[in-house]
Amino acid sequence: MISAILDLFWIPIGGFLSFLIFISAINKSIGVRKAYVNLLLRIFEYGRVSIETASKENHFSVRTTKTDNKQGVQLVDDADSKEGTNGATLITRDAVLLPQAQEPAPEKPVSSKKDEINFDFEKCLDYVKSGVEAIIEDDVTSRFEAEELKSWNMLTRTNRHYEFISWKITSIWVFGFFIRYVILMPLRVLVCFVGVLFAVFSNSIVACLPFRFVRLSLASLSFKITFRLISTSMSSFIKFHNKQYKPTVSGFCVANHTSPLDVAILSTDCTYSLIGQRHGGFLGVLQRALARASPHIWFERGEAKDRHLVAERLKQHVSDPNNPPILIFPEGTCINNTSVMQFKKGSFEVGGVIYPVAIKYDPRFGDAFWNSAKYSMMQYLYMMMTSWAIVCDVWYLPPMYRQDGESAIDFANRVKSVIAKQGGLIDLVWDGQLKRMKPKKEWREIQQVEFANRLKSDST
Repeated sequence: MISAILDLFWIPIGGFLSFLIFISAINKSIGVRKAYVNLLLRIFEYGRVSIETASKENHFSVRTTKTDNKQGVQLVDDADSKEGTNGATLITRDAVLLPQAQEPAPEKPVSSKKDEINFDFEKCLDYVKSGVEAIIEDDVTSRFEAEELKSWNMLTRTNRHYEFISWKITSIWVFGFFIRYVILMPLRVLVCFVGVLFAVFSNSIVACLPFRFVRLSLASLSFKITFRLISTSMSSFIKFHNKQYKPTVSGFCVANHTSPLDVAILSTDCTYSLIGQRHGGFLGVLQRALARASPHIWFERGEAKDRHLVAERLKQHVSDPNNPPILIFPEGTCINNTSVMQFKKGSFEVGGVIYPVAIKYDPRFGDAFWNSAKYSMMQYLYMMMTSWAIVCDVWYLPPMYRQDGESAIDFANRVKSVIAKQGGLIDLVWDGQLKRMKPKKEWREIQQVEFANRLKSDST
């Protein structure tokens, strides 16, 4: 009797999962995810109104903010009303000293007398001011922390305990916790596991095919299905714009980098060759499976530091028109979805067409940013599996070419500015590797030389 009841229970669930996996594999939608996202937005709006009402009763101060034409509410204790939050502008800078070479000022006639530099304290006040501003709120370290939301999204990843502000909000939060951890998470883990298994077995079979044309075509299909299943396991809702500019031939697809999910998001719509360092664990399994049938480029740690070896491998790849475009994230590290930082010039030196792509995640449904210094890959996947959804917009941009006389650095900066403008991101000159290392000595020396030149020019 009990087994019969279990059979009646598992048969519809199995059928639903099979149907879900099938429509995900063929990249079709029946509107469930869109309806799910719209329902979440209504719940978030109800929560905002409820928190705003409860705040008046509990003597909280309310800050109503408006960004991107979306209104949100930020609650702060009266005692903490002067505290800043991540993502809020604490200070307004009149001028910022940047770590880049300045154009030399025209030389003035030097007096025949012995050069003397008269030092006035007021001449260094702008440097002191910039230093104090950096201590209060700098432009770099805040890009490596999770973006603080303007309104609560019913998740516990916040510095305020909004879930206990009223019994209505508490009830919604408890129900949402049950949905995310008891229902969605097991289903997502299962779909992700199916996607990885599909990648292992399908690529092993495709690699045995003798004809290169057939092998590449089937490998491309296997590649897309694999990442469609993985993105579905995160309840991804992706909007692609300007599909007429989608990469079609060999070259470089360049995008801003927020998360390892960037690869899965972009690969649901187009086939790419991936490049990166060899990993172990979950990523290592996926890398080895994909490399069996597709021309991906994986480096050992020592090889990845050899720029000439990397450049040679890239040139060999793009020289074959049958190879798919290489997907590259020139920032070299994950940034928190608010800005674009310095692009490495390596992929811009090789030559060939550049396909810029801008990715912008909606943080209201889940924070896609991976803080690799704080969370391991498995911890990050756990956080994604227990989020509401991954909602993002992807813009394909017109292909770009290096102009005559243009340096690789200038070309990289030009591509970066286009991506930042389209994605509504802040264009920063800083190197993302400041996440892991100290500022370069050359940057300090540039500012020292600039300051010395200023003192010398004032005195002459």
